[in-house]
Amino acid sequence: MWPLRAAFRAGLRLSRVSRGCSGVGAAPPGPVRALTAFGPGGPGPEGRKRGGWGPRADERRARARDGDPEDADSEGAEEEEEEETLLSREPLLPAGVQRVCLVHPDVKCGAQKPQLTRAEWQVAEARSLVHTLDGWSVVEAVVVPTKTPDSKLVFGRGNFERLTETIRGSLEVTSVFLNVERMTLLTKKELEAAWGVQVFDRFTIVLHIFRCNARTKEARLQVALAEIPLLRSNLKNNDTHLDRQGGGSRYIMGSGETFLQVQQRLLKEKEIKIKKALEKLRKKRHLLRRQRQRQELPMIAVVGYTNCGKTTLIKALTGDAAVQPRDQLFTTLDVTAHAGSLPSRVTVLYVDTIGFLSQLPHMLIESFAATLEDVAHADLIVHVRDVSHPETELQKSSVLSALHGLHLPAPLLGSVMEVHNKVDLVQGYSPTDPGALAVSALLGQGLEELKARLEAAVLRATGRRVLTLRVQLAGAQLSWLHREATVQDVDVIPEAGAADVTVIISNAAYGKFRKLFPE
Repeated sequence: MWPLRAAFRAGLRLSRVSRGCSGVGAAPPGPVRALTAFGPGGPGPEGRKRGGWGPRADERRARARDGDPEDADSEGAEEEEEEETLLSREPLLPAGVQRVCLVHPDVKCGAQKPQLTRAEWQVAEARSLVHTLDGWSVVEAVVVPTKTPDSKLVFGRGNFERLTETIRGSLEVTSVFLNVERMTLLTKKELEAAWGVQVFDRFTIVLHIFRCNARTKEARLQVALAEIPLLRSNLKNNDTHLDRQGGGSRYIMGSGETFLQVQQRLLKEKEIKIKKALEKLRKKRHLLRRQRQRQELPMIAVVGYTNCGKTTLIKALTGDAAVQPRDQLFTTLDVTAHAGSLPSRVTVLYVDTIGFLSQLPHMLIESFAATLEDVAHADLIVHVRDVSHPETELQKSSVLSALHGLHLPAPLLGSVMEVHNKVDLVQGYSPTDPGALAVSALLGQGLEELKARLEAAVLRATGRRVLTLRVQLAGAQLSWLHREATVQDVDVIPEAGAADVTVIISNAAYGKFRKLFPE
């Protein structure tokens, strides 16, 4: 019984998570740590009533549905508080300065042997991930060959012993980044015991970076959803720890539930609430998308490997001063739309999307699937590649694999436009891929040709046509065309009181024009 009493003495009230990553503190010990992962209240009846539960809350919701403004405001505030509670979570990584030993398992054979890459390139990307974290630096990087990446200690006995001597012999090292997608809890426990420092895998590092860069509520909820499998995998380990203390398998407070069962229930409830909150936001996104469709604004989704220059390219194409590219991984987690004009003065929306990564954990992609829905509804996809990167072919393969995983319409996937960026860093570069276009978003090189190709592709994808229409100057036809189409040229014929107007117009708009102004 004492673990639960200790948890309630601690209060279990979670602080709200800031939108940045400053102020990360140490995780609470024991059962408090286990319960705080799931939200306030704990397993007792008081915990269930807090945050908008119970009969009074149900009455307020009913009055809010009946149109009572005061209760509607109260209901909205409760929902806001509950969503903030869902975003409360433990720190994934220790606070303060960390001097990291980067350990890369170089798989020599078997299905896990990487293709299209080399160990030094993988180490360079892992180093970039570490340097994205404030106060973190790589003080030593070690490539260790292995034929047994799935074994408990990852490496063979001899290599593991030498690696252990290296880590324990370095007084600088405060933690280890093992460059694998996920470690099992048993592997993590064994490695930390052998090396004497905390060990983190790729999933934990990337998830923390996602936390830091999530700005909107939707992005923060998506990151919280991605953390659920990690929390679930930790339950068994926490239960084993409590069993040794004598509290893990006991029934608590006469509820008929063990401590592990309480944790599992709270985690499931949290997952359901997060999914409901994301579904509400998805419906709002759907309404915004329908509004854009009614305005008939063509949409161009810009995708690519993380830090390939997508945001820089969008800024160059739109001139939007609000777009601020940063030379970091995963700076874009929220889909943002930016208006720009093509040479024909057709207005389009460029949609900036989350960057992809090789070995990006599937749970993260699945959590951001709702955000990436905008890609499926685009008229054109532009795939931006960093051709100055030594692993540009592997990066291309990773992006295309992720796009295929989104189950996009075949015509959209078949018309992807490939843009080779950062050609200013490769002397004498010329694309060998058919249809690819070389640009430097930073220097503006190749942008005019890119805009011309975008225009042709958008007109094909949206069914827009270039027409010359004879209109009467005295009527409302010309003003209607300026409002509903893109006017290219107006050739006035004074003696006829008319004008020949060259426009780019969609089939739907042309149908409306003919209905309003019959010939």
